[in-house]
Amino acid sequence: MLDDVTNSATTENTGSAVSELTASELDRVVERAHAALGGKQNDDGHWVFELEADATIPAEYVLLEHFLDRIDQPLEDKIGVYLRRIQGEHGGWPLYHDGEFNISATVKAYYALKCIGDDINAPHMQRARQAVLDHGGAERTNVFTRFQLALFGEIPWHGTPVMPVELMLLPRSAFFSVWNMSYWSRTVIAPLLVLAALRPVAVNPRGVHVQELFVTPPDQVKDWIKGPYRSKWGHAFKVLDQVLRPVVKLIPQKVHKKAIRASVDFIEPRLNGIDGLGAIYPAMANTVMMYRALGVPDSDPRANTAWESVRALLVDHGDEVYCQPCVSPIWDTGLAGHAMMEAGSGPNPIAQKETQEKMAKAAEWLRDRQILDVKGDWAINRPDLEPGGWAFQYRNDYYPDVDDTAVVGMLLHRQNDPANDEAIERARKWIVGMQSTNGGWGAFDVDNDKELLNHIPFSDHGALLDPPTADVTARCISFLAQLGHAEDRPVIERALDYLRGDQEQDGSWFGRWGTNYIYGTWSVLCALNAAGVSHDDPMVVRAVEWLRSVQRPDGGWGEGCESYEDGPRGRYKESLPSQTAWAVLGMMAVGRRDDPAVKRGIAWLSKQQGENGEWEEEPYNAVGFPKVFYLKYHGYKQFFPLLAVSRYRNLQSSNSGEVSYGF
Repeated sequence: MLDDVTNSATTENTGSAVSELTASELDRVVERAHAALGGKQNDDGHWVFELEADATIPAEYVLLEHFLDRIDQPLEDKIGVYLRRIQGEHGGWPLYHDGEFNISATVKAYYALKCIGDDINAPHMQRARQAVLDHGGAERTNVFTRFQLALFGEIPWHGTPVMPVELMLLPRSAFFSVWNMSYWSRTVIAPLLVLAALRPVAVNPRGVHVQELFVTPPDQVKDWIKGPYRSKWGHAFKVLDQVLRPVVKLIPQKVHKKAIRASVDFIEPRLNGIDGLGAIYPAMANTVMMYRALGVPDSDPRANTAWESVRALLVDHGDEVYCQPCVSPIWDTGLAGHAMMEAGSGPNPIAQKETQEKMAKAAEWLRDRQILDVKGDWAINRPDLEPGGWAFQYRNDYYPDVDDTAVVGMLLHRQNDPANDEAIERARKWIVGMQSTNGGWGAFDVDNDKELLNHIPFSDHGALLDPPTADVTARCISFLAQLGHAEDRPVIERALDYLRGDQEQDGSWFGRWGTNYIYGTWSVLCALNAAGVSHDDPMVVRAVEWLRSVQRPDGGWGEGCESYEDGPRGRYKESLPSQTAWAVLGMMAVGRRDDPAVKRGIAWLSKQQGENGEWEEEPYNAVGFPKVFYLKYHGYKQFFPLLAVSRYRNLQSSNSGEVSYGF
């Protein structure tokens, strides 16, 4: 199937004749989309859309209820409906829409459904079980799944990598220190290390087990660590894991208890109220189990709030329920705001006064959530830098997000409201201070790039770190260039050098946080334009030619998550609203408004809009960890098409091919 996609996508198609949409037709598309998006704004000014992952998070939630014996059967029944609906034709569960079988997601989903009460002889359970066995059995699942199985007594603890809780005592200078890991790894690991040290066993009141998923009985498995190995270091660290096992047992109990205390001391200032530790599900769920293992009563405010933070991630659609990995209100509000402002500006603005009122409320809401008085974990590497960022979630003060901060900063600056000036300046200084040594920016930390850590057995997902990436770097360039401070020019130049060196041979850029090369290329082209790089610069020309080369015959663009797994870059079996919008926005940013490829892309977007002003998009459009964890932002199919069509309309009606904003 992907071969067919590749063949069709490489066909020269951008020169085909296309009738340009009239001004009134463009206005109608923008009006409907603007009204649809504007109607979803909350009363306090913010937007928030669902953020969906794969089967693992709702399955883990079910297992959490059974670990604690806090079973909500009606709720679990609805989760069961969701899990059965997203089961793949291959019998198992994929990591994204229409994806291939994934053994770890399937083991968790099967276990959850069995806990819910599904008969293992039911057809869907038989197919799932056979698929697991055909792929080597549950003994071949990833590290986090094996930890989950160990907590239920399904495998021995030596089936998990050695991760002594004493890691929490290591200083920043130590190679294996948690401070050298990403924020998400740090918050997930801290409570997990306590669990691994105490080795609690789930209450599991119904006595549900899944030994039928193992090809080899767990107590007879000789080798639990079989990669994936990314280099010779992986094999070396496996040997180290074997050496450490008997050594860990010799650590004095006094040191062991001190390390557990250090873990708790790390976690509790970061509990983050109802938003939870790190504001991400795995860290929050591990914290709930940690408190139970430590003997903390469920009624204790810490344990109770941790539990409620997990429950707050549930999405109830009436007949089915799933659990989000986190929520994205700052990101959603920033992106929605840019789209709304583009529609409400230009020579023929849509509902200009209404847009201004909505954006004033959004700006007030955003200003209130800027982190100004907490020096988060990023301060380990930048102790003298004052805070000034925004998080991704409602509250996550220890972990502001560089990408969110740049997007929100550009939005507030675009409003030209003096009330935003202080917030913008604090954000600017923080962004400048968060630049890494190589000129790029990571999402949450500075110089978080000790790549060797991704080769330890615990990191079979390969996402233990938060190194600089092209998409985040591009957003920071766009923000700083849009502000136009002369003293920031050296910062921008270092970042441009980073992007120039990071361009792929085919002309694209890798999209770390969005799917994928189309996302990365759009992000960078916007930055290059904002920074004043010539539209005829060779790297710009190569990027534009790449975008043209992957346009689909129908005029749209599409890219599947397979591109993170060595699949075709910039290609998919169908055109998608998000990717089409990114492609045309990228081309318009560098002066290609009148390119036939852009006109065909805008025509495709216009044709695909529903009467309700919205677009539809089933495939996933973003990534948490490439090859491991993918995301579907439910708002992307609305933000980006509205932004793209509005910008095209504005450039056309102003008779200008120049994009003046960084986003």
